[in-house]
Amino acid sequence: MTTEFSPLNLLPQLEQAVIGLGYLAPMPIQSAIIPVMLTGQDVIGQAQTGTGKTAAFALPMLQNLELGVNHVQGLVLTPTRELALQVSEAIAGLGRLYNVRVLAVYGGQAYGPQIRQLQRGADIIVGTPGRLLDLIDRKLVDLSRVRTVVLDEADEMLSMGFIDDIEKILSETPAERQTALFSATLPREIRNLADKYMRKPQSIAIQGDQMTVEKIEQRYYLINPADKLAALTRLFEIEEITSALIFARTRAGTGDLANELTSRGFPAEVLNGDLSQEAREYTLNRFRQNKIKVLVATDVAARGLDIDDISHVFNYDLPEDPELYVHRIGRTGRAGKAGIAISLICPFERRHLREIEAFTRHKLARTNLPTEEDIRIYREGKVVASVAMWLKRGRFKRERELLEKLVVEGFDPMDIAAAAMKVARADEKQRPIDPVSEVVERAPVRPLRDGVSYRDLPPARAGGFTRDAGRGGSTYREAAAAPVRDGGFVRGPERGSERSKSFSTISHESGMVRLTLSLGKSDGIRPNDIVGAIASHAQIPGSSIGKIHIQERHTLVDVPEELIAQVLGNAQNFTIRRLPVDMQRA
Repeated sequence: MTTEFSPLNLLPQLEQAVIGLGYLAPMPIQSAIIPVMLTGQDVIGQAQTGTGKTAAFALPMLQNLELGVNHVQGLVLTPTRELALQVSEAIAGLGRLYNVRVLAVYGGQAYGPQIRQLQRGADIIVGTPGRLLDLIDRKLVDLSRVRTVVLDEADEMLSMGFIDDIEKILSETPAERQTALFSATLPREIRNLADKYMRKPQSIAIQGDQMTVEKIEQRYYLINPADKLAALTRLFEIEEITSALIFARTRAGTGDLANELTSRGFPAEVLNGDLSQEAREYTLNRFRQNKIKVLVATDVAARGLDIDDISHVFNYDLPEDPELYVHRIGRTGRAGKAGIAISLICPFERRHLREIEAFTRHKLARTNLPTEEDIRIYREGKVVASVAMWLKRGRFKRERELLEKLVVEGFDPMDIAAAAMKVARADEKQRPIDPVSEVVERAPVRPLRDGVSYRDLPPARAGGFTRDAGRGGSTYREAAAAPVRDGGFVRGPERGSERSKSFSTISHESGMVRLTLSLGKSDGIRPNDIVGAIASHAQIPGSSIGKIHIQERHTLVDVPEELIAQVLGNAQNFTIRRLPVDMQRA
C-alpha cells in the first residue's frame, strides 16, 4: 500500500505503525529530518514543541536498530521528566510492532523500578541528564554501544545547567555514533557543543509556533508591579475562561499566586519542579479533564505540556526570552480554536515588550483594565441573565412552593426575590475588587536634534559602560564616548575636564532609587556581575536596572522604586561572585 509516508522509505512495520496512530501525512520536519537520519548523518534541527520532531528522530532511530541484541542502542536526553515520559511513550507507540524496549529514566521516582527494567534490558533509553549520569556512575547503564544519541530541547537543557552533564554522558558513548540535536534556539553554547561532539551535521530549520502567533488574540495591560494580583483577578472576573495557564517566573511564585487566587474565589493549582512525578501527572490529568480550570506554572515545568483546550494563557511575569513568549502563548489557540494571550507589563518592561513584538512581528494591543464599576455591572448582568434563563425554563416548582410559604408568612414577594438575589450573590464576597494604582507615564523626552531622543540612540551608558539589552538580562561594555543619560535626557561626555568621580546618593532619574553595595573596584566587581546578581536575587529583569557607578570600595546602583522591596528582600543573604554584600538604600 502506498501512503504519503512511502517516499520516506520507512520499513513497512514502521509505516504501518505511523498510519495506525492516525497520522495522515508527514509533517515538514519529518519530511526533512527522516531521510537524512536514515543515512546515519548527524543533524541539527531548529524546531519548537508541536512541530512533530519526536517522530522525526524516533522513526530513523527505530529503523536503524539491530533487533535481538541485549544492549542500549538509542539514547534520548530531555530536560524534564514530563518530556522524558512523553517521548518514551511516543517511541514505544511507533515501535510497537518491533517489540522495542523503551525505558524512561528521570529524577523524582524511586530507583528500584528503573534499575529492574535496566536489568531486564532496554533498546532505547529516554532520560533526564541528572538521573542518567547517576545511573552511569553506579555502573548500571552501559552506553558503549549506542548507535544514535538525540539531544532534545538542547537550549532548555542549557538554561537548566545540564551542559556539563551532557558532555560527561556523551563521553560514555562511541565516537562514531550518530548525533541529532534539536533546539528551538541555537545560542553560542549550543553551537559550541555541536562543533565539539557532532560530525559535519546538516542543519535544518523548521518554523513552528512563531508562524501561528498571529492567530492568537494578544493584548497587554500596563500596571505597577504591586498591582499584578489585583489586575489578574479583575481579568478573571470578566474573561470567559474555560481553562487558563498562568506563567510565573519562579517555583515559589507559582505557589504564592495559586494560593492567592484560590483565597479570592478562583481555585488554582500549581505545576512546578517541586511536584513529584505522581503529583504532576495527577494534576495534569485533572486539568485535561476540566476538573481544575487554572494552572500556575513555570516555563520548565510546562515543557512538553500538550493540551488542546486552553482558552487563555497569562504572562503574570514576562519571560526574558522572546522565544519563550512564543512557546507560552502557543499553548492556546490550538486545533483550530480561538485563543487569548494576556501579558501583565510593568513600566520598566516596555523595552522588552518591544523586543517581543519585533521577534513575533506582531504588535500587542494595549488594553485598559476593567474598572470596579465595570466588574459590578458585569456581575449583576450575569445574575440577572441566570435568573432570566430559569424563568424561561420554568423548572423551579419546589422553589415556588418555598416562596408561597414565605408570602403566607407575610413577606412581600419583591423583598423575597431581592433576598434570594442577595443569597445568589453571596460568593462575590470571596472576590473583593482590589484597588489598582494609576501608572505614571514618563513625560515625553525632549528631542536632541533632528527629532531624535535618547530612546532612539544606542543603549544608555551606565557608570562608564554601555548597557545592551540581551536575553536573560543586561550586559555592559566599555564605551569611551557613548551618550550618558542624565535626569531623563542624553548628554555627551563633558569637555575640557574629566567627569567627576563623586556621585550623588540620590538618583537623578525619575522613578529610580539609588542603592549602595559594599563591594567595588578593589573587589574586582564588574557591572555585569552586579546586574546578574541583583536580577537573580530579586527575580527581576536585568534590563530594569539603571545606572551603576562602581567606586573603589563600594558601588551605587539605581533600581525602579516599585521594585525596592523586592530587591532588598532577604538582603542579608545577597552575594556577588560568592562574596557577601551589604546592600541598602544610599
